[in-house]
Amino acid sequence: MGPAEHLGIPTTSDVSRMRHIRGVRMLREVSVVVPTHNRPELMKLAVESVLAQKTSVGGEVIIVFDACPIEVPELEIPEGWIVRGIANSRSRGLAGARNSGIDAAEGRLVAFLDDDDEWLSGKLDAQLRRFEEKPEAIVVGTAMIIDDGESTHVRLVPDEELSHEAFLRNRNPGLHSSSLMFRRELLLGELGLIDEDLPRSYGEDYDILLRASSLGLVSVVNEPLVRVLWKGQSYYFGQWASYAEALQYLLRKHPDFASIPAALGRIEAQVAFALAASGDARGARAWARKALRHNPKQVKAMLAVAISWKLVTPQTITKIVQKLGRGI
Repeated sequence: MGPAEHLGIPTTSDVSRMRHIRGVRMLREVSVVVPTHNRPELMKLAVESVLAQKTSVGGEVIIVFDACPIEVPELEIPEGWIVRGIANSRSRGLAGARNSGIDAAEGRLVAFLDDDDEWLSGKLDAQLRRFEEKPEAIVVGTAMIIDDGESTHVRLVPDEELSHEAFLRNRNPGLHSSSLMFRRELLLGELGLIDEDLPRSYGEDYDILLRASSLGLVSVVNEPLVRVLWKGQSYYFGQWASYAEALQYLLRKHPDFASIPAALGRIEAQVAFALAASGDARGARAWARKALRHNPKQVKAMLAVAISWKLVTPQTITKIVQKLGRGI
């Protein structure tokens, strides 16, 4: 008996046989990274939604515990899959937690799932097919369903192939971070990891989509295959000053916004709204003026001015847009 057999480590021939047990490929084709912080019930539902995917490929779910104990829930794990918990060994927050998961991943593809969201049936196979159809794709995402606890809203994406200019002009919010799947070699190489310098990790998904689209194709399976829960449970909810700081960071990092006045005005209007909501009336009006110079139709800039003069509250506006399945 060799040392590998003695330790229970599969040999090459063992692995070859395991890959074809009952016709199931046992390779870890996909690593699903699930960052979490003290939300065990929601996190378990998120992980179960991955394990419920009907697929012939093997994979792993990596639960990254960010500043909380590693407590992997009891789960029914299908053949060909494993679930493991690790601590966030990088910077505190979502960006560092995602990167800890990427560092630990063994799959050819890496997918993201927030701990308060769920994958819907067929999501994994649909993205695997798209990668086969579009081998040049940098990232593949899907559309989503928003659930506010009272009603649901389907949010599709304008096109199935999104260019860099498309992301400069519009965040394309139907493309949620919990739908994204990347080639791991690109995350560790040309594309790079999640930006841990972003204030409070806000906009980390938009940043990586901007970077990905500057390299090549962002492809979308334009079906609602992710359920996103909007009930005020997000760690970002109401962090207006951090929103403003992060958006200004993105403007500095991506100077391409300045090449399209309407795109620049859109981000400036978001900064204005966030500053107004945080109580910085003077700063909000200054950014609103910039936004309206670049794009006179920017409604968010006008709303920012109204908030700065206390004509309306940000809470009222947020509630209205969320009832419509939208975000600020």
